[in-house]
Amino acid sequence: MSDALIIKESNVEPEAWSDEVRGQVAFRTIFGAQSRTPEFTAGVTDLRPGGWLGHHRHAPAEIYYVVDGEGTLFVDGDEHGVAAGTAVYIPGNSEHGIRNTGDSLLRFLYAFALGGSFDQIEYHFTAEH
Repeated sequence: MSDALIIKESNVEPEAWSDEVRGQVAFRTIFGAQSRTPEFTAGVTDLRPGGWLGHHRHAPAEIYYVVDGEGTLFVDGDEHGVAAGTAVYIPGNSEHGIRNTGDSLLRFLYAFALGGSFDQIEYHFTAEH
């Protein structure tokens, strides 16, 4: 029997942040929440036009892969335009955030090389300090 794990995004409850520090963002943690994958945590984030994820940092490195839309990614004080097909590696403890600058949904995959649970990732938002 295979150890493959197949999860439909629609079967994962969405979460959302809506405040002045964390931003206006919705996400689903597909692996590393209910699935308890030991190698990594991954999911999808949706930013509506004008939506944003607040500048923050965390110990594990992270990758983004933009699936749809366009926006501006901020990493350690630098701005980068991103659009569908853009892949990003964000080193651990780098300050980063992203904003949807387009007219449609900005959607990206995120992944951490940390398994178990999304709750283990300690976010430090710049605006909190």
